[in-house]
Amino acid sequence: MLLFILPLIAVALIIIPLAVAVRKQKLGLEFSRKKTILLNAGTFVGTMLLMTIFMPVLASAEGAEAVAEAGTTIGDGIKAIAAALSTGMATIGTGIAVGNAATAAIGATSEDEKNFTKSLIFVALGEGVAIYGLLISILILFS
Repeated sequence: MLLFILPLIAVALIIIPLAVAVRKQKLGLEFSRKKTILLNAGTFVGTMLLMTIFMPVLASAEGAEAVAEAGTTIGDGIKAIAAALSTGMATIGTGIAVGNAATAAIGATSEDEKNFTKSLIFVALGEGVAIYGLLISILILFS
């Protein structure tokens, strides 16, 4: 049960400094934006470090019983990690490709409007990488 409550507590810790700043702004009270951002960043980093330390411990304690009941093997876990990596890395590459292609497309379109369709094709080609990553992860999971 604690495994499900801990992420909710982490989200609350990250949101609290921003919620306090928004409330102060609505009430017209003075507050330091720089301190609010630094406090938010600090709570984020601290929460992520705590989650990195405690979540594997809690998951291994509760996971040993679940694995024994479900009959899963280490190979199933490796399949899930491989599928997650293939999708994740493909979408990171897609973000980089589309970001660069879209910037160039906007520049080319601003110079000459006839370049819009050509540049749109190059932006769409970058998105194909994410589809390939998703396809590979589906093949990994269901093979």
